[in-house]
Amino acid sequence: MDGFKDFEKNDTNGNNYWRGNYNGQYKAQDPYYSYYSAYKQNEYDDLKTSSFYSERYQKPHKGKIKEIIVPLIIVALLSSVIGGALVGAWFQFGAPALAGDTGNKVIDNNSIDTQPVKQIEIVDRTDSPVTAIAEKVSPSIVGIQVNYRIQDFWFGTQMGSGSGSGIIIRSDGYILTNNHVIDRAAGTGNTMAQGASINVILPYQKDRSYEAKIIGRDEKTDLAILKIDLSDLPAADLGDSDELKVGELAVAIGNPAGIEFMGTVTSGIISGLNREVQISQNHKLKVIQTDAAINPGNSGGALVNSRGEVIGVNTLKISGVSGEYEGLGFAIPINTAKEIIDDLIVEGYVRGRPKLGVYFDPRLTEERAEQLGVPMGFLVYEVEPLSGAYNAGIKVGDIITEFNGVRVKDFIELENEKNKYKAGDVVTIKLYRIKNIETREGEYLTLEVTLGEDKG
Repeated sequence: MDGFKDFEKNDTNGNNYWRGNYNGQYKAQDPYYSYYSAYKQNEYDDLKTSSFYSERYQKPHKGKIKEIIVPLIIVALLSSVIGGALVGAWFQFGAPALAGDTGNKVIDNNSIDTQPVKQIEIVDRTDSPVTAIAEKVSPSIVGIQVNYRIQDFWFGTQMGSGSGSGIIIRSDGYILTNNHVIDRAAGTGNTMAQGASINVILPYQKDRSYEAKIIGRDEKTDLAILKIDLSDLPAADLGDSDELKVGELAVAIGNPAGIEFMGTVTSGIISGLNREVQISQNHKLKVIQTDAAINPGNSGGALVNSRGEVIGVNTLKISGVSGEYEGLGFAIPINTAKEIIDDLIVEGYVRGRPKLGVYFDPRLTEERAEQLGVPMGFLVYEVEPLSGAYNAGIKVGDIITEFNGVRVKDFIELENEKNKYKAGDVVTIKLYRIKNIETREGEYLTLEVTLGEDKG
């Protein structure tokens, strides 16, 4: 090892620690290499030949890259297989369990065809039949303004007013409405009462009105015909009320609460047919029932079917004092109106309708008749001069008990029997006549009466 102590003293000037020639120049060798090359070469050779020394050297293979890639491909294939298996297991076992835990149901494809599916159809409101009906019929529904005089005991003569609705039935100005709408403005027959007036407001000319006159009216059916001096008016189509069925569409058009709400449209259904209601003190009428809203001012307006045809004339509603009734509106069947429209226009009254010529006193009741000892029947309050009853000898105070062989006890029963006949028919009337102040001492008489014609 002495050589390691002195190698730093070596230099390149002919010292044998440095040797080598490169491109004709001396090149300084690494001192460690020089040491083993010069000084220790013999010792190094001895180590290589020693029994404990073994030197191995393996030359690198040319297929090194191939040996690296093949294992990577194998690992990738194994990963794909294992990963696919894990994903399949998740969808088969994990996903259904998770869906059940969260409240969702997994769709069974085999059960789709066997389970009924509820379908809901959304209808475009712009295509509503009520919209089309309103557009068609509303131009034919007018407003009616009535002014009349009221005689008051305390304040003298006062002016009153009312309003209702009407239906244009002919383009030359004929309008159908309720008799009770114009009744206060009417005088005797079809005349106008003194100081009264009736004005018609068209739906497309609300800023002006047209004076109307009474052509004809009928208290029994609560119908009337007015006329204004205009032409080319939009007349409504009249339908067939005999074809109506309960549950079908019904639309009411009119002027509830006055002209301010003119042209109001309400809809519902036909709730009932042939309902009998009291339209006045002495008259009942079979009408159409509907739940379409009908309010004061709607009277005389139209009840319309799904084809935009008038099938009724709105006339009244039922409502309790405390408002417990709703959806009970009534309309006169248009077929009833058709039977008298022509007569009202041509004659001013309904032709051929029978008339007896007596007026009813409703104060005779079953209880009162028993107290007086008289039979229950139609108590004659007044007899019209020159009527059939007057000519037959019927008097005030007589109690009519039979009409042409049928027992009658009140006005309604008498009217029902009388209306089975026509003007000019001869019928028999049985009555009880009181002879003196003692009511129990009376006699029964049978009289023949020739029915007259009721001209309203």
